[in-house]
Amino acid sequence: MRLSWLAVGLGLLLSLAGWFGWSRSAAAAQAARRFPRSLPWGTGLMLLATTWFLYYVSQENIADFAAIKPHLMVVFGAIGVGACLFVRDYLGARGLAVIWLLLAKLMVDTGRPHLVDTAWVLVNQALAYVFVVAGIWVTISPQRLRDWIQWATASEGRQRRVSVGLLALGTGLMLLGLTAYRGL
Repeated sequence: MRLSWLAVGLGLLLSLAGWFGWSRSAAAAQAARRFPRSLPWGTGLMLLATTWFLYYVSQENIADFAAIKPHLMVVFGAIGVGACLFVRDYLGARGLAVIWLLLAKLMVDTGRPHLVDTAWVLVNQALAYVFVVAGIWVTISPQRLRDWIQWATASEGRQRRVSVGLLALGTGLMLLGLTAYRGL
């Protein structure tokens, strides 16, 4: 994947989330508060994360694991589906945490070859490590995402400030994708 496409796509997602939180604050707050325990969102995110992880495993070419790779694929697929069936508490938070971790890997892998081209790639890499820390933290204690959302939506003013921050971050990433990362 091209770094410019990744930055524009991620920036667009963050901008849309920020715009929705700012323009429809009551509906966004209600949806955000329901998200950590949402089974539909959690199942969708967990299955997406499982598929994405299985893709990474299938691309791995370490000779030590070549003989057991098909078995690993089955086991990891069963774990992903099993999480949807048997670990239903905070499934939305858990699914998002795994997506953050996989997205961080994609961001680091996509940006690494271009570190010599422009220092602006460090913005992408730093955000990836924020996703790693957040993903690990929410994986270990998924109720933290609920707490973060409760804090961010405690008042309409705070929610609007957080939404404007998301909108600004997303816009900044899109601008980087269209300017500094163009051609990368």
